[in-house]
Amino acid sequence: MFTGLVQALGIIDSIDGQSLRLSWSGGGAPAALFADAALGDSIAVDGICLTVTQLSPRGFTAAISPETLRRTSLGHLAPQSIVNLEPSLRVGSKLGGHFVTGHIDGIGTINSITRSANAWDVTVDVGDGIARYIVEKGSVAINGISLTVARCSPSGHQFTVAVIPLTYSETNLQFLQPRSPVNIEADILGKYVERFLSPQQGRADGAPTWTPPDLDSKSAAPSPDAPSQAISPAFLAEHGYG
Repeated sequence: MFTGLVQALGIIDSIDGQSLRLSWSGGGAPAALFADAALGDSIAVDGICLTVTQLSPRGFTAAISPETLRRTSLGHLAPQSIVNLEPSLRVGSKLGGHFVTGHIDGIGTINSITRSANAWDVTVDVGDGIARYIVEKGSVAINGISLTVARCSPSGHQFTVAVIPLTYSETNLQFLQPRSPVNIEADILGKYVERFLSPQQGRADGAPTWTPPDLDSKSAAPSPDAPSQAISPAFLAEHGYG
């Protein structure tokens, strides 16, 4: 689990279909930040949760799966590419961004980056698999950076985030150009809400799923798996809501 607050930049030394090796960018500060890293630890690289398989005084190596290459921008990166780094969240640490899992939903494309009065407006295009989770003033992670959606198209296929100068200068957003691929992770809350409100999605073990009662019918009988008293207009009116 991560917060989306990038702690350091890294430089890719090598990348292939099985592993990625990178070194710290900026000398002693990043090295001190990751000084207690151990084999098996999780580190977010451009928002991708990767597992450390080798450590060195100046960087680390992480394994890459075919799924990771398919879902993320790693397949588009080359040696000397600069990536955002964040160690995993510690119990008791400050949560300054939002809950970021490091599990990328897909790749977005930078549409434009423009300077406003005191920020940078970054506009991103995304596909259907991500668009349905994009809401105005909602959270989104771009290359592992926790950001707030300033505005979006009605469909969610294009959205804009306002990036303050500090975030812009401390992350790899400063190196991106229109058409650059970026990793997108939508807010996990939206994905779980969608799942829970989709009764047509059956369970993996073949057990029946709960079908919500007909809220227009006071006599609708809930299924055996439903709560003992369905929430209906009549129920809400009876308890003072209406």
